[in-house]
Amino acid sequence: MHAIRGRCLLPMSLATLALVGVAGCQTTPASGTSAVAPPATASTPPTAAPASSAPTAWPIAPGAQPVSTDVNDVVALAWLEGCWAGNVNQRSFREHWTPVRGTMLLGVGSTVYQGKVQNYEYLRIEALPDGVYYVAIPSGQHETRFKLATITPDDDATLYTFRNPANDFPQEIVYRRSPEGWLYATIQGKLKGEERKAVFPMRRVDCETGDFIRQ
Repeated sequence: MHAIRGRCLLPMSLATLALVGVAGCQTTPASGTSAVAPPATASTPPTAAPASSAPTAWPIAPGAQPVSTDVNDVVALAWLEGCWAGNVNQRSFREHWTPVRGTMLLGVGSTVYQGKVQNYEYLRIEALPDGVYYVAIPSGQHETRFKLATITPDDDATLYTFRNPANDFPQEIVYRRSPEGWLYATIQGKLKGEERKAVFPMRRVDCETGDFIRQ
């Protein structure tokens, strides 16, 4: 596993820029209330619209049905295909993932604040001989890899946990696939001996119109 030491990496541009104005690489203590975004719960998305208000013509997302729960199979992440968007602290963030081709998904993320791109990153999820890795290349930094360690059910959702214990922060990235097109991206681990955690809610959206898509 590739490891980067001696610096703090926030592997998602949405996480990096939601923390703008906080000195260094500080995040919210895991046991406290997040100053970045309200923690997502398993049962209640923070801004989810009532099911009855969904347009009757809402399209169904690509990869809506799970195809694999094998941590060594990149197809287990095929459901990420498409676009995801959210807002935290007046910052609009977005991820766009291509379909699985061969043994890889490619993605790109960006964060916009007051009409300007504040940060961006290149992402990929790839199958290697020893497992599946989430690889993040934030703007101006080198890549860091996080290995897919577990795929676990969580009520009506599924957790995809990637780990890199050698990284300064975070040591874990968790994608929580929830019903109705919700995705919760979490970065967590220890920073200077303290547990830290930040959760960022996203909705699946149409890549061209930005309209919500039912999962």
